[in-house]
Amino acid sequence: MADFNALLAGYRRFRETGWERERERWDVLAERQSPKVMVIACSDSRVDPSQIFDASPGEMFVVRNVAALVPPYETGGGYHGVSAALEFAVTQLKVEEVIVLGHGGCGGCAAALTGQFRDAAHGEGGFIARWISLLDPVRERVCIEYGSDLDAHAFEAMEHEAVKVSMANLRTFPWVSAEESAGRLTLHGAYFALDDGELQLLDETSALFEAA
Repeated sequence: MADFNALLAGYRRFRETGWERERERWDVLAERQSPKVMVIACSDSRVDPSQIFDASPGEMFVVRNVAALVPPYETGGGYHGVSAALEFAVTQLKVEEVIVLGHGGCGGCAAALTGQFRDAAHGEGGFIARWISLLDPVRERVCIEYGSDLDAHAFEAMEHEAVKVSMANLRTFPWVSAEESAGRLTLHGAYFALDDGELQLLDETSALFEAA
């Protein structure tokens, strides 16, 4: 696994090869960015949207967080990193598509399903527990369907449900719903399976994920 020195060595290789080779592109990017797509992905180190979609710098506006969650729209106090990124992407960059990218083996979804951090929700820190509590409404549904003996299918179901929760929450933001209604913005739910590298897309009509 790479440590900081290994990362610096990687940077030097990039600087000498990738950056120099794409010098004209970087000159343009230094002036402005104009991505057409926003990706909301998980912080998981194994799930890099740029690698999965084979995208170049400047092609995607990406925000990553635990379990790739979008909170519902709210105007109260606090700091809203995902909401701010979403507002910037939709109202300023004028992206045309937003992708919520869930994935297999998601630790955040697993914790939400098992209640791993539930006791820490009101203690010092507790940030993880409060964040993944966004999935509480679907947790009960998954537990009822799969019972107390949670298997791999239950965890995958929770990961799929998390994408659906974020999709629903996206539409609570007024500028998102307005742009979607006007036909200027399209929302996509997606799921990357780590074990076989398959990308699945959410069919919102059937509520099922199908291979891309």
